[in-house]
Formats: sequence, structure tokens, C-alpha cells
Amino acid sequence: MNKPKLIFLCTGNSARSQMAEGLMRHHSGDIFEVYSAGLKAEGINPHAIEVMNEIGIDISTQKSKNITEYLNKINFDILITVCANADRNCPIIPGIKEKIHWGFEDPAAFQGSEGMQLANFREVRDFINTRIQNWLKINRPLYEK
Repeated sequence: MNKPKLIFLCTGNSARSQMAEGLMRHHSGDIFEVYSAGLKAEGINPHAIEVMNEIGIDISTQKSKNITEYLNKINFDILITVCANADRNCPIIPGIKEKIHWGFEDPAAFQGSEGMQLANFREVRDFINTRIQNWLKINRPLYEK
């Protein structure tokens, strides 16, 4: 049986969607095929890699991708937008069975010292982590075989 395909969509696929991809893979095990993309690809923010490493999740090999790279190639079951811009401007993705919006602050837009920026990335990472874990508590039984 094919695993459901889940994609996180953000504006630049540099921080929130990248962290969500890594966290969902970590917490869901082998239940989903997990992807992330952006309305444009801006490269992964090094702070996202750093704060994920702090909790033992390596996203350094993930790549920043534009959603158009997947259109008409992968049939996604679940789409989760992680920012308002991506939610408003999401292209039509055929076959999506469930579209969810989880809005998170953009940690890359935070202005402040290096330490303050990292603290903000950690806060957003933790919000995403909690949301994913809570979602899985409810939804895991629906997808486990």
C-alpha cells in the first residue's frame, strides 16, 4: 500500500516548511511520505538547520524547492500551508484530499541580535513541533496500517 503524501507549503521554503518537514518525518515515522516546498525557492536558512540540530533532527540535506517542481509529478494527499501568504496564493494542486492551514510567524523576518534571532527560530520550531505532535495524536490512527 502506498503511504499518503504530505507536503508543507510556505513562501520561500527556507525555514517554517523545512522545519515542519523534518519534524513530521521525525514524529510520524514511516506513516507518510513528507515533502516541503515554497511559492519560490529561497534556500534553507542556516538558523533553521541550527535549531533543528539542537533537538537532534538534521535537515541540512533537505533542499529548498518551488512547488512547481512537484506539480503534475507527485499526487499529494495532504497539503499544510504554514504561512498566510502561501495559504492565499497556493496554486491549484490536483488530487489534494485535505488542505490545512497552520499560520506561523516567519522567524527569518525577525530583526535583532544573532542570539535573539536564534531564540525566535527556536520559538517557531517549538510551535511547529507542538502542532505536529497534536495533529498526529488525532490523525495517526487514520493513516496507520
